[in-house]
Amino acid sequence: MLPNPTLDQLQVFLAVAESGSFSAASRTLNRAQSVISYTIANLESQLEVPLFERSGSRQPKLTEAGTAMLEDARRIVSDLEIMRARVKGLKDGLEGEVSVAISVMVPTNAVVQVLSEFRECFPSVSMRLNVGELGMVMDLVANGTSTIGIGGAIIQNSDSLVTDRIGHSFMMPVASPNHPLVKLKRPLTLADVREEVQLVVTDASERTKGRDFNVLSYKTWRVSDIATKHNLIRGGLGWGGLPAALIFDDLQRGQLVHLDLEAYEQGLYPIYAIRKISNPPGPAATWMIEAFRSSLSRCPSHEDFKALLPLNQLDDAIAAE
Repeated sequence: MLPNPTLDQLQVFLAVAESGSFSAASRTLNRAQSVISYTIANLESQLEVPLFERSGSRQPKLTEAGTAMLEDARRIVSDLEIMRARVKGLKDGLEGEVSVAISVMVPTNAVVQVLSEFRECFPSVSMRLNVGELGMVMDLVANGTSTIGIGGAIIQNSDSLVTDRIGHSFMMPVASPNHPLVKLKRPLTLADVREEVQLVVTDASERTKGRDFNVLSYKTWRVSDIATKHNLIRGGLGWGGLPAALIFDDLQRGQLVHLDLEAYEQGLYPIYAIRKISNPPGPAATWMIEAFRSSLSRCPSHEDFKALLPLNQLDDAIAAE
């Protein structure tokens, strides 16, 4: 069995390659130059390939094999440093992995911002991310799949779960610019939407089985997820409510039009941090909850959101005809 290179050998190899000389590497590592040369010679002997060209130049130059080895060495050393950081974190109480379930109602920009900051703050902590609709976030936390949940309508209270309101979002009724409801060119009544197809997401968790929210039409198409609903509404196959943060760009570009429908409840949709009492979050998960609280506190209200759009979208659609 061939001997494996040691971490020390790889670190010396990287020091020589990155500093450009054996003497510079000896100063960086605070070792005698003879020790540096001896370590590299042993590594080359174990690998059975020369890593540096030493003849004809005062400075060692990587051979073709040395260049190929360089990235492998960097990766191995980096992986070991991550492992050491994870072990230190575990000793200090830091989780090895955070599993989080996030509702589609949570604004995408908030999710990206928080996860980007999380990666910087906790580089040794792995992430397991699930995205759920309606009651799925609660289910994932309740069954232990996710440590924490962000979002979710609290449809059923549970003594085993802790819920803490940390922000809000809201749904907006929309349709494509060429939809019959948009072409009515006026505020809509309940009678207007009764005979039009409304697209509705079915809750896979069955927490809302037998219950509908803001379903106003007699004709419904039920889909499994919000992304499909979004695409079908944008394609003109029906109308329905979508998370405001999801459709902001569509409204600005005129690909979707906000429906002036008083019967559709457009109040704020609370966003909660959810966890099991028996499984309290560690330092990284606790940090994530507070980061989402901070980010979501800056989310606009319904009126603020409408003010961000350049003009009333219904008027734009009418004017374009």
